[in-house]
Amino acid sequence: MESLRRVESRCSVADTDDFDLSRMLDKQPRLNIERKRSFDDRSLSELSISGNFRHTESYESMLSPMATRSVLDTPASSSKNVFDPHPIVFEAWESLRKSLVFFRGQPVGTIAAIDHSSEEVLNYDQVFVRDFVPSALAFLMNGEPEIVKNFLLKTLQLQSGEKKIDRFKLGEGAMPASFKVLHDPRRKKDTIIADFGESAIGRVAPVDSGFWWIILLRAYTKSTGDLSLAETPECQKGMRLILSLCLSEGFDTFPTLLCADGCSMIDRRMGIYGYPIEIQALFFMSLRCALSMLKSDAQGKEFMERIARRLHALSYHMRSYFWLDFQQLNDIYRYKTEEYSHTAVNKFNVIPDSIPEWVFDFMPMRGGYFIGNVSPARMDFRWFAVGNCVAILSSLATPEQSVAIMDLIEERWEELVGEMPLKICYPAIESHEWRIVTGCDPKNTRWSYHNGGSWPVLLWLLTAASIKTGRPQIARRVIELAETRLLKDGWPEYYDGKLGRYIGKQARKFQTWSIAGYLVAKMMLEDPSNLGMISLEEDKAIRPVIKRSVSWTC
Repeated sequence: MESLRRVESRCSVADTDDFDLSRMLDKQPRLNIERKRSFDDRSLSELSISGNFRHTESYESMLSPMATRSVLDTPASSSKNVFDPHPIVFEAWESLRKSLVFFRGQPVGTIAAIDHSSEEVLNYDQVFVRDFVPSALAFLMNGEPEIVKNFLLKTLQLQSGEKKIDRFKLGEGAMPASFKVLHDPRRKKDTIIADFGESAIGRVAPVDSGFWWIILLRAYTKSTGDLSLAETPECQKGMRLILSLCLSEGFDTFPTLLCADGCSMIDRRMGIYGYPIEIQALFFMSLRCALSMLKSDAQGKEFMERIARRLHALSYHMRSYFWLDFQQLNDIYRYKTEEYSHTAVNKFNVIPDSIPEWVFDFMPMRGGYFIGNVSPARMDFRWFAVGNCVAILSSLATPEQSVAIMDLIEERWEELVGEMPLKICYPAIESHEWRIVTGCDPKNTRWSYHNGGSWPVLLWLLTAASIKTGRPQIARRVIELAETRLLKDGWPEYYDGKLGRYIGKQARKFQTWSIAGYLVAKMMLEDPSNLGMISLEEDKAIRPVIKRSVSWTC
């Protein structure tokens, strides 16, 4: 969740009551949900950096037919299953529907949590962009795309508003972290107020919101077969504005995206500043999604060229320098330091003595993962769930690396899954390191919240990664594990402890994305064709041969 604050906190975004969502919706043709061919992922091998871009024909369709449903209907997924759904599925759908937020009579999202036992609402009654993603996927998989379309258009409209923190104006393409619908029953008027980070603890803008928006637009298009929404001038401009922010040239010598601490799901100080894996994986996936949806007009072509160049560089950088397995760990352990010139092996001048002791025991002979961060003289060896799962889904990870990530999860099941899936990161930081890294954050104590806590929402990401890598048994096992506790415990936000045994000390109950994450995982396992809306196949054109420098064996 975005860092806690009271709902009375002041937001700088202007009143948007002059915007009528129905007017924008009326511009779109009503959906014919009889499935069209899927919206294709364009292969970079079909693109020329010199600008000869063209649309390609679909090479596959992973989609299955569905029927349009009302947001008040019972789940479609349960009616088409070949086996009876788990009893908590209906409870989950009922709770998810209770979280719906309406703007002028139309559903535009789901609030973060409905915890009536809590005395303070804080910001859990807002619609968060990243939190809504699993809810959106659940509705898409259930044949209810209208709410997702409404959400995409509403957040797009909020993007165009003025965004200020103190006297500083944010980039035009920034997407909000969240928004709140205010109802005035006396005047019969609805107003939306957005938060772009100006009310968050630390005042950090959410870098991931724009990436999730692009990914969700592609999921909507894949699910419905409706290309018209992504091709509207508004959506095309929205994508270009997001891309302008992250493709701009500056002083960076790496293709990765430089970020502040607390700019993603881990939205408090946790030492992820620099080049965190979660942001890099989402960046990579959103670039590939945008490439498949941008129109080949004059403006679109320019961005397609820039995306193609960045993807080549980014995939090489991540696969070369962020990847860690037993052999690579042993090589880093033997690194020489203070190397100079282009022949250097230890390009970031990482001091071998800085390798933490735990990683030598954690790293199995079989398996590997993308580490948390790489920057000059610094490697964060922690394992982060979102970054590694998204790396698999986006094909940032090669097929071999994807298999290795799943091998690691199986080899280190107790540490990463335990009694409640899934650890957001591993291991927890504690003692003196905790004081320095978190600033003595009382919420991120060891094995709690973002510091090694277990988050049920991550079920959907792990399930998707498991299905894509041909390991559905992992998905089945974690779902069955979660089903023993989630409903009984009231759908907590997170669990605490090394094994994830205890409900989090400040966890909200009836957390919407815990509910939606379970439903999405369940529906993907029951109908693996649902994976198509959130998965990208490997593009051979961005898989360069990774060569070591001549001094590698010295």
